[in-house]
Amino acid sequence: MSKNRIGVIYPLKKLLEVGAGELISLGIECVQLQCFESEYFSKENAEKVKQILGDKIVVSSIWAGWSGPQSWDFEEGPHTLGLAPETYRSMRLKELMLGADFTEQLGVENMATHVGFIPENPSTEAYKSLLGAIKFIANYCKEKNIHFNFETGQETPTTLMRMITDTGNDYVGINLDPANLIMYGKGNPVDALDLFGSRVRGVHVKDGDYPTGSFYELGQERVVGEGSVNYPVFLPKLLKNGYTGDLYIEREISGEQQTKDIIKTIEYVKQML
Repeated sequence: MSKNRIGVIYPLKKLLEVGAGELISLGIECVQLQCFESEYFSKENAEKVKQILGDKIVVSSIWAGWSGPQSWDFEEGPHTLGLAPETYRSMRLKELMLGADFTEQLGVENMATHVGFIPENPSTEAYKSLLGAIKFIANYCKEKNIHFNFETGQETPTTLMRMITDTGNDYVGINLDPANLIMYGKGNPVDALDLFGSRVRGVHVKDGDYPTGSFYELGQERVVGEGSVNYPVFLPKLLKNGYTGDLYIEREISGEQQTKDIIKTIEYVKQML
């Protein structure tokens, strides 16, 4: 029997406001708490989370976001997302440090984020300066016994592994979103598993298609099993490679349909496990 827990990505703000009733009704075992507003990363809120979830649901990862402009596309994305743009880097490093503090306060060992569009050419100053920033936050996390995990998507698997290797830090891992690799047109998640190996410390269960049309926008997100991620091949290969971590269902819509799609995905994943 699989050891992998099935969970969801859940907004920290929502959990603090409405509690865990929705999660409990869905039979969720674990969560990756997501937060872009660093003011929610406080010791008081860490205690509130512990009280809300108790021993019913495990927080196994924090997805730490950042403030400032955010354009999830190919034109403005490289200039606005993550740590890649130097304009926002100092501010966002401070926000990620608050995220790491919050992760430590919760007793969680994984913090994930998008670092932005990593330059493909490692000889450029843009690559080298970004590497310095990532080394800084990764070392900050390591001192707290926290793994700093790149969410996949905005770079090819080869570029990602080059950056991880260049940090020289064994506490740097991967938050693998197979749909993002496809939606950004950066790689095939089944093949990417051969490169990522044991660096995978979290997995988003999401689906999507390759970019089409103008090719300035990401590909379309889909219900798991209806997109271009080959889950009947991807998931067994992931487990065969020794992955025993959590599977966080992600459906980037809202309302009643999101809940229906999550329920459908839970059953889909359980059948495959």
